[in-house]
Amino acid sequence: MARRTKAEAEQTRNDLLDAAEALFFERGVSGTSLDDIARAAGVTRGAVYWHFKNKLDLFCAMEHRVRLPHEELLERTMSRKDAEPLDVIEESVVASLSSLFQDEQKQRVLSILFHRCEYVGDMAEALARLEEAKSRLWVMFLDAFREASRRGQLAAAWTPEVACLTLRACMTGLLDEWMRDPLNPGECNASCACIGSLFSSFRRGSPADLPPHPLLEEVLQEAKKQNGRE
Repeated sequence: MARRTKAEAEQTRNDLLDAAEALFFERGVSGTSLDDIARAAGVTRGAVYWHFKNKLDLFCAMEHRVRLPHEELLERTMSRKDAEPLDVIEESVVASLSSLFQDEQKQRVLSILFHRCEYVGDMAEALARLEEAKSRLWVMFLDAFREASRRGQLAAAWTPEVACLTLRACMTGLLDEWMRDPLNPGECNASCACIGSLFSSFRRGSPADLPPHPLLEEVLQEAKKQNGRE
């Protein structure tokens, strides 16, 4: 009997998380109350508080049911440290985008994180996991671009810092646009094509392997001067 009760409690918890995910996606986090979630799950408000301390606790539990793309990228990149750095980054990014495309739940959760939640007040804590993963990822990618440059593989038009910043801006923009309409099947192919074109320009010997623009040289030189004064 105890085993059945435990199983029922776990089912209730999952029902609440499913209801929260669906309502957050449909109405946004601020537009969804705990009463709304309880009604959608077919339970009482008391059942919500039995499983979760508050709305933030429920939100974080819902978020942790999926692995974020940035976390997948970290794992994929770390598992291939001996391969060519540009190949590792490109293949990891494309694989993570493809994984996201195949997982509708992950798309919904990421859409909630990107476009359906205001990170103010207590909800500011909910952003911590995503920000930590992003911070670690871009440090690792910058190291990879620096290694590619050291090996003579990075095109002359790029410095490691500018290449990493450009990839970051590209990925952020692609994910942001995609998560506005997450179930659109065309977005994944378009995103992967953009990443492929960008990495073609990163590689030395590609048609885009041109000397840096004079304005970029001026900006980089000024940045070096500023860093030298600090």
